Amino acid sequence: MSKRALQKEHFKKSTSKRDEEQMKPGDVLTVEERELLLQRSDVQAWIHVLGAWTLIFGILMLVGYFPSVFTLLLAWIVLPGRQLSLAVLMHEAGHGSLFKTKSLNAWVGQWLCALPTLGDLESYARGHASHHRFAGTREDPDLPNYGAYPINKRSLYRKWRRDLTGQTGLKLLITLASGAGSQMSKETVGTKNLLAKQLFVHFVFASILLALGVGWTWFVWMGVFLTSYMWVVRLRQVGEHAVVPDSLDPDVRMNTRTVEAPLWQRFLVAPNNVNFHLEHHFMAGVPCYNLPKLRALLRSKGCLDGLTNVTGYGQVLKLAVAE
Repeated sequence: MSKRALQKEHFKKSTSKRDEEQMKPGDVLTVEERELLLQRSDVQAWIHVLGAWTLIFGILMLVGYFPSVFTLLLAWIVLPGRQLSLAVLMHEAGHGSLFKTKSLNAWVGQWLCALPTLGDLESYARGHASHHRFAGTREDPDLPNYGAYPINKRSLYRKWRRDLTGQTGLKLLITLASGAGSQMSKETVGTKNLLAKQLFVHFVFASILLALGVGWTWFVWMGVFLTSYMWVVRLRQVGEHAVVPDSLDPDVRMNTRTVEAPLWQRFLVAPNNVNFHLEHHFMAGVPCYNLPKLRALLRSKGCLDGLTNVTGYGQVLKLAVAE
């Protein structure tokens, strides 16, 4: 029996008959608990958005004022997580869970989060809704991103080589230039004048960097986006849904994973609590800043009993490689 089959059998034996069915918020959380978890905070949202941009400009100014192999390498390692941070915040805004108001979610999610990472809030949210609706089935539009795992080392290293040498990124640019909606979903049609909006935002971004005396670091931003960021995005996809107990089981505990990674890993490859992915799929309306509270509640109620804890992305990569 395979490792995944053994894990699923152990999990099913350790839960009640009710929990063998799909776990639902109304079954395990009180009304008061759900209301508390769903509360949105504009202060928290701005802390996440402005914090990401503060780090972005800080890293680029460090490279610009002290250019060296060391600072460039530092940017290549640290900047992808900040780019993913913007993409995750776009994702939150797409769920309407980042800010309290629809208008702030729409404006900040698009102009400060999506467009700088060559995304599009509207088309991303549209495609991502299908992922949530069909997760745990063959109709999940994101299944091709992780359905083939585990894979052999040669195949994994080939994917990494394409990511880190820019081949994946250049392929993405070609796709986006053709009018695709988002680099984080399968939507093929973006909002009106999307390419013009993306170019405008990057013109403003480059102009600000130029005013700070480090205009050339825009190319660092794009170089990182086309290389190490692609690797981080792939790792995130594998961590969330690959090699789970059963990707075709509708129970979120079977088809989605949370990675309880140490803080340094979360900073580099899983910002804004994106590692709490099981909890996100369980209650998609919970803001990212409340996901740790949701996990603690589920654990205290015994809803996670029997699940194997994944405590880092090194463990995720081991799971992703076929024995």
